[in-house]
Amino acid sequence: MKTNRAVRTPGGLSVRLDVRALTVVVLLLLAALTASVVLIGTGDFPIPAGDVLGTLVGEGDSGQEFIVTELRLPRVLVGLLAGASLGLGGALFQSVSRNPLGSPDVLGLGQGATAGALTVIVLFSGSAGQVALGALAGGLVTGFAIYALAWKRGVHGYRLVLVGIGVSAIVTAVNGYLLTKSDIVDAARAVVWMTGSLDGRDWDQVWPLLALCAVLVPLVLANSRGLRMMEMGDDVSYALGVRVERVRLLLMLSAVLLTASATAAAGPVSFVALTAPQLARRLTRSPGPNLAASLCMGAALLVTADWVSQRAFGAEQLPVGVVTGVLGGVYLLWLLVTERKAGRI
Repeated sequence: MKTNRAVRTPGGLSVRLDVRALTVVVLLLLAALTASVVLIGTGDFPIPAGDVLGTLVGEGDSGQEFIVTELRLPRVLVGLLAGASLGLGGALFQSVSRNPLGSPDVLGLGQGATAGALTVIVLFSGSAGQVALGALAGGLVTGFAIYALAWKRGVHGYRLVLVGIGVSAIVTAVNGYLLTKSDIVDAARAVVWMTGSLDGRDWDQVWPLLALCAVLVPLVLANSRGLRMMEMGDDVSYALGVRVERVRLLLMLSAVLLTASATAAAGPVSFVALTAPQLARRLTRSPGPNLAASLCMGAALLVTADWVSQRAFGAEQLPVGVVTGVLGGVYLLWLLVTERKAGRI
């Protein structure tokens, strides 16, 4: 069965369509939306899926409308948007570095955003909005530092990963220092934030993240062809007319913004950016960055992990970052073993 088909539009434009990849994207999107409906109906006051859908279109009673639209829907939307941002950001970093370990978790973007948030919490006792801005600023500064230190007639592969690991170690030490300088109240608040959680998320976290995704996701997808060419090497990309450094800088800036904004909204949720692109690629069996599939996979993973954190341990509810950390750690070990057997590390 052919998985690639050429589709010709009435205007004469021919587009290559990967049927398997498109099917995977649709199924992942449906999985993310289904998990979202189930999650909205989950809690101390369970609501059937049909009533959840009815409430979302304005047919629920006042009690259901308050629970769904004010209490649970913002949390689920933050989970979807943050997961999609992390999945897309991870796919961009892994494609640019041409390394499955080149994710924001390994490169230190999450730690940089954490440093910005801790600075606001410990030194200024800032509000939730100020903490989010601090996390965004910390992620941007860290991303710029990694790019500048990795630059040597361009940014390539393992140099980016190695520089990111070094910067991550430095920023992690800074985070530890900030925690030792804080009082007990600020330290407890900081540790809760550093775990990564969707508890208490409201519309104030939804709108900025939604606006940023509305701008960056189309921008990234519009440059996916250049990113696919760059995976064949800079020389080939130049020969095919791709402005390599311009495209690389634009996409890395987009990846940093996506990762930092997701961290600002949900805390440093670990391993979603690492695992989502790899799982998406294994499902699509398609070369290239698989941006759309990674985006949908990240959304589905984070929302599903949030459901697990609420329901799988009885009365004990875990922060979603704990669940993704455990599952992602197991996946990372498996990935390292696989890469070693293949002789790539």
